[in-house]
Amino acid sequence: MQKEVILLSNQQNDFSKWYIDTIQKADLMDYTPVRGCIAFKPDGFEIWEHIQEEMNRRFKETGHRNAYFPMLIPESFFQKEKDHIEGFSPELPWVTEAAGEKLEERLALRPTSETMIGHLYSDWIKSYRDLPVLINQWANVFRWEKKTLPFIRTSEFLWQEGHTAHVDEEEARQETMQMLNIYKEVVEGLLAIPVYDGQKTPSERFAGAVDTYSIEAMMKDGKAVQAGTSHYLGTKFAEAFDIKYLTKENRHEYVHTTSWGTSTRLIGSVIMVHGDEQGLVLPPRIAPTQVILIPVGPWKKNPAIMEKLDEVYAALKAKGIRVRLDDSDQSPGFKFNEWELKGVPVRLELGPRDLENNQALMKARDEADKVAVDLANVVERIEQELETMQTRLLEKARKFREEHSHTHIDKLSELKEHIASSQEKGEIPGWILAGWCGDDACEEHVKEETKFTTRNIPFNPPAEKHVCINCGKEAKHTVWFARAY
Repeated sequence: MQKEVILLSNQQNDFSKWYIDTIQKADLMDYTPVRGCIAFKPDGFEIWEHIQEEMNRRFKETGHRNAYFPMLIPESFFQKEKDHIEGFSPELPWVTEAAGEKLEERLALRPTSETMIGHLYSDWIKSYRDLPVLINQWANVFRWEKKTLPFIRTSEFLWQEGHTAHVDEEEARQETMQMLNIYKEVVEGLLAIPVYDGQKTPSERFAGAVDTYSIEAMMKDGKAVQAGTSHYLGTKFAEAFDIKYLTKENRHEYVHTTSWGTSTRLIGSVIMVHGDEQGLVLPPRIAPTQVILIPVGPWKKNPAIMEKLDEVYAALKAKGIRVRLDDSDQSPGFKFNEWELKGVPVRLELGPRDLENNQALMKARDEADKVAVDLANVVERIEQELETMQTRLLEKARKFREEHSHTHIDKLSELKEHIASSQEKGEIPGWILAGWCGDDACEEHVKEETKFTTRNIPFNPPAEKHVCINCGKEAKHTVWFARAY
């Protein structure tokens, strides 16, 4: 029996519904009975595994090692760093009872691990010989969100968090920037998502950090996703947890620490950046299935078709390409639709006429037309197309970002007019580059009036802004503003 072809919601008219439809039709996740907690299905988790593999490789090349720390954190640990507890307290789920008995001290499900790791580092670090400590962990964390969206914002999510300790500020700051650069390289090179790197404003920085740096990505609805952060923590956590080391000069000094992290919101970002009206579009480097082989026409009556596809399958597997062969009883049209929904980068079709002509039809997920490829060099052509598509997706996303990044707006009134005009025309307002005087009140007023928040102070802005968008005074910073997830 033929299954019904399922269509998605319109991406432009209802982006949120399109997003939910896309992840469900692509079979990436499922909802669970616990609010804000999702189950990762195999394809969804495999995307995360490919991100993990690339991150791990780069972390280890730079001397970092993986470890694991407890999920439960005593309440007293949070009290030691006042900015930290103030920043996370509203989002913390607490364990108050175990084995039928009330606990003497509440235990938080970790929102992040600085406090637990700070406690342990105070025992592990005694001398300059113990430094630097370069540790990362892959874990789940909990932040009890009021408004959730699968992969982008959930009560429980997966991430990696790096925690390092150094002899001085210079070395710690070098670490902070090194990890931000790694994030940028991975997100652009693996996920084909262009990002702006820069420094967070004080109101947006991590609770307890001296400085926070981020990479920010634009989604197809014009909103921003914070795709990764790296924090210089100074000696704040070292002082709170008494992490000292004996210097070569026989003095006790506080270590300088950093933390940095990315999460499974990168999966949501991939969907929102590359997806189209037909569903998911996956960059080849992270796709669970990179190539789908589909026999067409009366292939069951022609064994040579499956023999050739089996041969191509084996050759692609030998090259390390993730390939599948769909020999189900569904119609070719259903199969094309299903694998497009799943975002498979390359489809190869082979039927009786193709076999006679010694060719197959190849279709890239992000291109409209099929192309005929010679069976004699089909594997090489597929390899080329996977690389070409990876580059093409990054270029498309970069072009979209440039088209929706605005540098001509200098006043709050102009921003409000821009937002209203965009809504009237059914367009997205995108991001704006504007000046900011450095006053928190100006930043907050822009947010109240427009729901645009500061994303970061870019290292390499496309233009320099000289007046504050809110008060008109001299700008201390050029800042990206956008609505964000």
